Amino acid sequence: MKELDLNGMNEKAEIGRRTFLKSSALLGGAMVLGSPSAILAQTIKRISIATGGMGGVYFPLGGAIAAAITKYVPNVEAAAEVTAASVDNCKLVGAKKADLGIVMGDTAYDAYAGVAMFKQKLPIRNLAVLYSNVMHVVASQSKGIKTVGDLKGKTISTGAPGSGVEVMALRILEANGINPDKDIKRDRLGASESAGALKDGKIEAFFWCGGVPTASVLDLAASPGMKLDFIPNADSIEKMTAKYGPVYFPKSIPKTVYSGMTADVPVAAVGNLLIANEAMDDKLVHDILAAMFDHKPELVAVHKQAEDLNLKDAVVGSPIPFHKAAIAFYKERGLKVE
Repeated sequence: MKELDLNGMNEKAEIGRRTFLKSSALLGGAMVLGSPSAILAQTIKRISIATGGMGGVYFPLGGAIAAAITKYVPNVEAAAEVTAASVDNCKLVGAKKADLGIVMGDTAYDAYAGVAMFKQKLPIRNLAVLYSNVMHVVASQSKGIKTVGDLKGKTISTGAPGSGVEVMALRILEANGINPDKDIKRDRLGASESAGALKDGKIEAFFWCGGVPTASVLDLAASPGMKLDFIPNADSIEKMTAKYGPVYFPKSIPKTVYSGMTADVPVAAVGNLLIANEAMDDKLVHDILAAMFDHKPELVAVHKQAEDLNLKDAVVGSPIPFHKAAIAFYKERGLKVE
C-alpha cells in the first residue's frame, strides 16, 4: 500500500492523483450504479479525500465520508487516500492535488496564515469541524515516565514526518523545556509504527494525536504483558496558546477507553477539520455536507468517532474561515457560523 509523501516538496514536485485507495467494501465505498446506458450518458466526477495513516482515525473516517459522497451525491465518485496527514493534506488541498482533506486545526491555521511549516498562505477553507483530536503521550510503564518532563533523555516517537501529530508534539516538548534535537532520541513514526516500536522495545514512549479510541493504541493496550502509562499534558496548553494562538483546549482520555487505565488523563486537544480549496464548486460543497450530515449513521457504522459529528458543533471553533457554500449550507439548516 503506497503512501503519498510530500517531504521536501518544492516547485518542481508534482503530487499526482495517480494512487488513490478506493474505499473498500468494509468502508462501504462501492459506487451506486444505474443502467449501462445511464452510466454511459453520465460524466463521473472523481474526487479524493486526503486522510492519514492506516492506524489512525482519519483513514477509516475519510473512507466513510467517501462512501457517503459516492452513494448520495449524483455523478460523483470519492476515494480515501493514505497520506502522512495534516501538513501534507493542507499542501495537497491547497495545490488542488486533493479535493478534500482531514486536518488538525492548528496545522490548518498555520497553512492558512503561511507560517511555521508553510512558506506561503494556502487557499484552504473549512467545511466542518468534525471532532476533537486528543494528544496521547503513551509510555511503557516499565520506564517510569510520569510527566512530559520525564521524556528528557528517552527514545521517543514524535509522529510521522509531515503530520499534525509532529507539529503538536514538538510544541508540547517545547512548552516543557525539551529540545527535540538535543534532549531526546527521536523517531518519527505514525500511530501503527509507533505502537509496534513500543511493543518491541525500540522506543520508550510516543506521541499520537487522534480520536478516542485509536485502533493501534487500543490494540497495543490490550496486548498480553503490555502495561502502559498515559501521560498528562493539558498543562502545556497555556504556553502553546501564548505562542501559537487559541487553537488548543483541554479534554480528557476517559479511564474506560484503553485497557489498564485507572484514572481519566487530562490532555491537550485540537479540532479536526474537513477542508477544501476555496475554489471548490459551491454546489459540490453543499452536496458533500448534506451527504455527511443526512446519513451520519452510515459513517458511525464504519467508525464510532463519527458519533461526534453534528451540525451544532461543526460550526464552532474553526481557526480558519469557512467556505462560502458551507456558510450557506449551515444557514439553510438554521445555524450561524461562528
